[in-house]
Amino acid sequence: MGDIAEKLAILDAGAQYSKLIDRQVRLLGVESDIVPLDAPIEQLRPYRAYIISGSGGSVIDDPVPYTDIFGEGKPVLGICYGIQLMNQKHGGTVERKEIREDDDAPIKIVYHDSHLFRGLHEQEPVLLTHGDSIGLIAPGFRVTAYSGTLVAAIENEALAQYGVQFHPETERTPKGPIIISNFLDIAGFRRLYTPWNKLERSLDYIRKAAGDDHVLVQVSGGVDSTVAAVLVKQALGEKRVTALHFNHGYMRKGESIHVEAALRNAGIDAIVIDATDRFYGATTSINGRITLPLNQVIDPEDKRNIIGDMLVVVTDEVAREKGLDLKSLKVALGTTRPDDIESASASKKAKKIKTHHNRSGLVQDLIEKGKVIEPLKELHKDEVRELGEMLYLPPEIIWRHPFPGPGLAIRVLCTEESFIDESFNPTNQRLWYLTNYEKSPETFKDFVRTSFDSELEARLKTVEGIFATLLPIKTVGVQGDDRSYSYLATLSGKQDWDTLFFLASLIPKINRNVNRIVYAFGEPIHGPVTEITRTRLTRDVITQVRDADDIVTQILLKYDLMRKLDQVPVVSFPVPFGIIGNRSIAIRTILTKNYMTGIPAYPGKNIPMEALEEMVSRILREVPHISRVVYDLTGKPPATIEWE
Repeated sequence: MGDIAEKLAILDAGAQYSKLIDRQVRLLGVESDIVPLDAPIEQLRPYRAYIISGSGGSVIDDPVPYTDIFGEGKPVLGICYGIQLMNQKHGGTVERKEIREDDDAPIKIVYHDSHLFRGLHEQEPVLLTHGDSIGLIAPGFRVTAYSGTLVAAIENEALAQYGVQFHPETERTPKGPIIISNFLDIAGFRRLYTPWNKLERSLDYIRKAAGDDHVLVQVSGGVDSTVAAVLVKQALGEKRVTALHFNHGYMRKGESIHVEAALRNAGIDAIVIDATDRFYGATTSINGRITLPLNQVIDPEDKRNIIGDMLVVVTDEVAREKGLDLKSLKVALGTTRPDDIESASASKKAKKIKTHHNRSGLVQDLIEKGKVIEPLKELHKDEVRELGEMLYLPPEIIWRHPFPGPGLAIRVLCTEESFIDESFNPTNQRLWYLTNYEKSPETFKDFVRTSFDSELEARLKTVEGIFATLLPIKTVGVQGDDRSYSYLATLSGKQDWDTLFFLASLIPKINRNVNRIVYAFGEPIHGPVTEITRTRLTRDVITQVRDADDIVTQILLKYDLMRKLDQVPVVSFPVPFGIIGNRSIAIRTILTKNYMTGIPAYPGKNIPMEALEEMVSRILREVPHISRVVYDLTGKPPATIEWE
């Protein structure tokens, strides 16, 4: 622990990105603690400065309780929810505008003498993700940046209080580290903090958490669980560790065979167990409710909980078969910081985006009993890979694309019926006006009247030969630090990628109930699309998505894209596009460092068009009963990386 006067407090209002703030501050040489927003003032006074995080809450209709630190005379940086709280506290207003922002956008800096923006250009790209916006500016503050017509930053330099509506802590704000560094300079930090040795810290944690107990490590074969297994083995020795790999029936083609060989190459002799039949019909209890069997479940949260709980059950059975003493046994998991954050386990205030399988009910029970060891829980993917390199793990493990613990089970969207609520037709109308602007410009302007400008109008006039329509299914997203479960929209027609990405960015801003946009290859879709194919996690459906995934993997290897793209989920979704009984396949590419935010690969730039075209043609030719292949155009946010 350093001098507490040289420490910064990150007041957590429930953001998805609080840990990213912490990590960025530490990378810049300042020690920081994440504390609750409502921490008592006595706890906060010793800190030199404060950063207030974003939140899934609202200062308008669901204000989060907080400790008033604005009168302490210390520097404050408010991010997203933090700027709104700051403005409101000082007498300004916060409003819910017609448009929300959940994507990359340029801000215009209007005061170049602002110390917070020292070293930045007049326009800078940032990540915006919010529904509420600044209204009237608080007395004594000035607006230092705009996003279109919306306020993007305010400051009161005399009070050393600054607010930004965007997220400087994420990689999608390229100059974010400069902004945070400027704030640390304003606060007078001497940059004395040196990050701890992650390897030694992890080993020490494992030894203390394990005590004298034997440890079972669940190893999926991905970098997280493999690094965790190697760390546990190095900390405790081979005799005290048993590694387990379960084939639950939702693995990729040949996955378990590949994983066993890769683990052996990394020095881990894992016990490989085929539990396909056990998982196929498994159920669990969630808050007293018994779920349907896994092969009949629709809800993605039920899927994740069933698989997480069954991993605990089967692990317990293996322990008994091996004659291990259950009273002196612990389980090690490869849980990382994004898993913890999105499950809302990392913060009392955070909104749950999705339940990670390592946060299912039975896993939580084990955690409460002190039976779980998670050496990577504070780390992001790039940090885990850094540890993997320090442990001399093979590159094919370190740089392997992440594959979710529930496997292909959460890459199949299951449904019983079309999702069509009262917003379906109005949203489809908006999409029509969006791609046919000149046919009814005044009607479209009504949708976006708070931020419509000449630049947007000029861009809309160039849209030609592209068609937009809503699909009657839902996917998971993250909007304004909160979970959304909303419509999927599709674009079709002309392959003008600049325009397609422009439209994909604009659609969620003017349609709060859309969080994901795809481009459908093939003939234009004029809509409306209302039919679905009833889908469950049956063996034929899993085979279908497994075969499509295998084709995509082959082509990624052929074009040497495994290191150039960070993750490429292949998803089955139940829209037949006019062919009864068929489904469709989505290709989801992601470029990211920490998996908390990310952008899709740009065809022709980040992924060769010939590779993408080969994926599409082979899937349609080789996988039976597939109507369409689509390409996901959405960043994170507003969509999550996985569709469920």
